[in-house]
Amino acid sequence: MGLPRFGRPKGVDMQGKLSPNLFVANCGPAVGLSHDTIASVFAAFGEVNGVFAADESGARVIVSYCDESSARAALEALDGHPCPELGGRTLHIRYSVLQPTALDQINDSVPVSLVASDLNIPGLYLVHDFVSTKEEEELLASIDERPWKSLAKRRVQHYGYEFCYETRNVNTRQHLGELPSFVSPILEKISLLPDLDNAASIVLDQLTVNEYPPGVGLSPHIDTHSAFEGFIFSLSLAGPCIMEFRRYTDGDWLNNNTKTQTPENGSNFLRRAIYLPPRSMLLLSGEARYAWHHYIPHHKIDLVKDSVIRRGSRRVSFTFRKVRADPCPCDFPQYCDSQR
Repeated sequence: MGLPRFGRPKGVDMQGKLSPNLFVANCGPAVGLSHDTIASVFAAFGEVNGVFAADESGARVIVSYCDESSARAALEALDGHPCPELGGRTLHIRYSVLQPTALDQINDSVPVSLVASDLNIPGLYLVHDFVSTKEEEELLASIDERPWKSLAKRRVQHYGYEFCYETRNVNTRQHLGELPSFVSPILEKISLLPDLDNAASIVLDQLTVNEYPPGVGLSPHIDTHSAFEGFIFSLSLAGPCIMEFRRYTDGDWLNNNTKTQTPENGSNFLRRAIYLPPRSMLLLSGEARYAWHHYIPHHKIDLVKDSVIRRGSRRVSFTFRKVRADPCPCDFPQYCDSQR
């Protein structure tokens, strides 16, 4: 989750003054306790530097004090006892030490927004409840009746044109036919979107269906400019996730190592993140489509507004595009494969 890593000291008496950091189990957002609430309770024993997720469970935290004596006082008072201020939960506490971490693990966190307008990315829109629960069930049933193609970590289906992952493009000479009839209601709803100029005239002719198992995400990328036109629609079904957006300094993205992370407003890119609930429709257009990389972190849970959101047993996305017939005329040539 991009938080400091802590570990239990080995071979040392656990009752000694080992560390100003405490590992606290049965405590965290997954059991209804926010980090602020936890910090306020532990602050009774001394100054608290911070409360961090100990792992991806959401039910274990690290409480970090300024000094070891405060940590010892809290451990002796709270370990193994019900805590009325924390819903009567019995806490299980031991000492913990901060372990060295790579820069990408320390600076990986970025605030997650619930609405697109908070990200301040031109051309980015999110429509909640774009389809009903019944429509979601029908769409999932329709694709599960059709064959899947297995990739390294996920399964896909292609309609209209097959997307080639090796070249990140499509072969326009190999048309797979019209989009299936079960997505016709989705296309109709897209044409009626109020914030979309000339929506009725958009003819989407390529669909990629992705199925993501728990913990599987998507590497940072911009959909190839020369392959697709300016509107990309992605419908989330079955499970939630967060999607992160990165805007790189001109040229830096060409040499981007996706394992290297920097802060939200780091030296070489800006970062934004949004929560995609099931049945929501994401639209990328303009700057959001052409200039911002988007990706899905490889998490089994996501931290959203101090709440732990577990990804479902599967997440399915329907991504609709229009295959480009002419050279890309976008205003972002530094990111455009057809203008370099």
